[in-house]
Amino acid sequence: MTCTYFDKEGNKVWIEQIPDSSIQTPTFTAEQLMATHSKVKSGADFPSYIKEIKAMGVTHYETYVNDGHINYYGENNYVAKVPAKYETMTIAENSNMEVFKAELLAHQHGKTDFLTFIKMCAETGIEKWDVCMDKMTCTYYDKEGNEILVEEIPQN
Repeated sequence: MTCTYFDKEGNKVWIEQIPDSSIQTPTFTAEQLMATHSKVKSGADFPSYIKEIKAMGVTHYETYVNDGHINYYGENNYVAKVPAKYETMTIAENSNMEVFKAELLAHQHGKTDFLTFIKMCAETGIEKWDVCMDKMTCTYYDKEGNEILVEEIPQN
């Protein structure tokens, strides 16, 4: 992008190059994020995963339960998109927070694998979750965009 300066008579006197701040400079790639995510075997691995991707420059991300695609966000509006991971699932119309909380706790203690957790999310009406690195929270949403649960991510 350039900026052109003119004198009073309309003569071009100077052309200046202006850096384009909208150009996304990747600090992480979808491939790096997929490799890091592949280490997560259960909810017990989640805090170390968050610590690792935060160090890569991820500011927050959204995981969609219906097909597993994830949008990772960084500085300067940078986005890395990880494509769908599995066949499309139907998300239940109504959320069941009590069952979701109980199953989430089991997953966090390593009692279920990731795909089992995803199926449970779909069955209990969870459409997506959003992880915010600044707040170190994970927020679960239903199909209407309502917050179902906000959790603090352990930082040990």
